[in-house]
Amino acid sequence: MRLQQSSSMSAQICPFAQRTEIALHEAKADFVRYEIDLQNKPEWYAPKVNPASKVPAIAYGGPEAPPDDPSPQSVKLAESLILVEFIGDLFPQASILPADPVKRAQARFFVDVVSNKLVPGYHQYLQGKSSADDLYKVVESLESLLPSEGFAVGEYSLADIAITPFLARARVALSNDLGAYPQGEGPKVLEALTNKQGKFPRFAKYFEDLLARESFKATFDEAYLTERYKARFGNLRNQQ
Repeated sequence: MRLQQSSSMSAQICPFAQRTEIALHEAKADFVRYEIDLQNKPEWYAPKVNPASKVPAIAYGGPEAPPDDPSPQSVKLAESLILVEFIGDLFPQASILPADPVKRAQARFFVDVVSNKLVPGYHQYLQGKSSADDLYKVVESLESLLPSEGFAVGEYSLADIAITPFLARARVALSNDLGAYPQGEGPKVLEALTNKQGKFPRFAKYFEDLLARESFKATFDEAYLTERYKARFGNLRNQQ
């Protein structure tokens, strides 16, 4: 199914943009992807697609047009979680939005914890402004929400799409010890988060399952991210 002559504006570096790409792959949508250089955004992007000049964004509908010159008849949509739900509505067979209202509410609650606890907590740790124990407390709260098996609410859903890009980028940063936290601590923290016989066995299995998903692997370039993260965070510890 084609996403009505639609274009997806994305950036490999951006975890929010990857959410939308994962959803599009889960839906098996036919669309045109356009990479936006966030350090050198094209002049046409804000006036023609997203006045906030952020990714992700989608130009939906209208006659077929190149991504850098979308049809004025197309609808311009933005914000990652809104786009993921939009894709879920367009492609209900992908089950991005659980059919059961309870499961749907649970998925949205999980997303809320990711948005308000995990993402800021991880960035605080990366910047050396909080401890590993502070990060572990956030992981504990997420682990407590996970069912005994499967994904965040059982079947793969919005909840899993929301968290995956951030865990993937955390793996890159921690495995390469990139950040302002104490030197040498990154790999140890990653081991704590991914060891299925360790501190967070259920979360570790969940972490593994998320990164094994084909939609994730199709939208993540680890070599590219590693290179960019080394350039961005490699000297962060010395700057503190």
